[in-house]
Amino acid sequence: MRAASCRAGVYLATVAGALVLSAGVRLPAQTDPPPETGPLVYAAEVDGIIHPVTAEFMTETLDRANAAGAELVVFTLRTPGGLVDSTRDIVSRMLASEAPVAMLVAPGGARAASAGFILVLAADVAAMAHGTHIGAAHPVSAGGGGGGDQKASETMEKKAASDVAAYARSLAETRGRNVALAAEAVTESRAFTDVEALAAEPPLIDLVAADTADLVRQLHGRAVKRFNGSEVTLETTGAEIVTVEMTRRQRLLSTIAHPQIAYLLFTLGVLGLTVELWNPGAVLPGVVGGLCLLLAFFAFQVLPIDTTGLVLIAFGIALIIAELNVPSFGVLGIGGAIGLVMGSLMLTDEVPGVMPNRALIASVALGLAAVMLFLGRLALRAQRQPPATGAEGMLGQRGRALTGIDPGEPGRVSVRGEIWTAVSTVPIPAGAPVIVTGLDGLVVTVAPQSSTTPGGMKS
Repeated sequence: MRAASCRAGVYLATVAGALVLSAGVRLPAQTDPPPETGPLVYAAEVDGIIHPVTAEFMTETLDRANAAGAELVVFTLRTPGGLVDSTRDIVSRMLASEAPVAMLVAPGGARAASAGFILVLAADVAAMAHGTHIGAAHPVSAGGGGGGDQKASETMEKKAASDVAAYARSLAETRGRNVALAAEAVTESRAFTDVEALAAEPPLIDLVAADTADLVRQLHGRAVKRFNGSEVTLETTGAEIVTVEMTRRQRLLSTIAHPQIAYLLFTLGVLGLTVELWNPGAVLPGVVGGLCLLLAFFAFQVLPIDTTGLVLIAFGIALIIAELNVPSFGVLGIGGAIGLVMGSLMLTDEVPGVMPNRALIASVALGLAAVMLFLGRLALRAQRQPPATGAEGMLGQRGRALTGIDPGEPGRVSVRGEIWTAVSTVPIPAGAPVIVTGLDGLVVTVAPQSSTTPGGMKS
């Protein structure tokens, strides 16, 4: 069984290692179609949180479009928000792009909140589908609200909001969009429907389009003012739309970087290593746990992590382990479970779209605490069981005298189906039940059961 577990662990490590290596190696760039006589429009979808992997994908798309001499780049955007640093990286590359960039919030029911709103403001062309909304761009400090000075925390949050508001105002003013509403989306977390955004004076967006094809059709002959003040007229009639998708590597990393996936990987990693420590040599739990933790730490490099949350999680695990060894009547175990839940809630700062589901966190943390307590109880029960082998294993065993035993005269007894030479300090007749009270080499010391307690002591 142990050998099979080892083989399974090695196999899993090999497969997982190959996945990690493939995630860390960039695949060759997708081959672009040969230039056609008509204009080229590059189109890509951004569906999810804005983080470094998203920034890499959008930047690579812009680079490919510029290298191919594209007339336009269209990003279909659906995002709850993301990281400010990644958003700034994307915006910087958009503003330097040779090809105009259009942001389309679609399909109906989609949103571009927080970081997505900034991307819409920065685009050369801002468009929305019917039934979509943008805004709610108030930043949340990534410093972690873990019990610091409340006044200092509020000051830092105001500074962050003021910084992002100024950034939004500068983008809106340069693009000729509504500066006041752009600022309110940051400072007051206002959100706007497609009708409100287009009807504002000046508007927040340029037009309403159902999809990429509809947007490209409407943009033909439209004069677009670039961020540097120049103006270009788009020629999109008969344009070939080149769809760009994430590479397998980017899809894998983007999936791992999802906050709920990252939290589940972290939980599985802790559980796997815990099982391995309680059952050394099992291999498989240790391999799985180690890989899950490594992948979780990668995700934590992408996501904003509160160190106070990590410390609370570690403290909660320590309390649960202490509960297994200290008779606290459940106080330590309950405290450990609370520490796990609170640390998990604080682990990922509340950047819009980045905070994992609270119900998931509570259920997983409580489940982890229950599993650790259950496994710990089993381990302690196994440790407290009386020895079954060696000299200690013979003490307290019951048997029957095969011959009479007198003080100073050894006899024979049957214990656990084996015949032993036995001595006794009191006479024992043949056939009498006996209990082993000592062992010296291959000679056992016995006493009549009627004169001893179950522990082998005289009553």
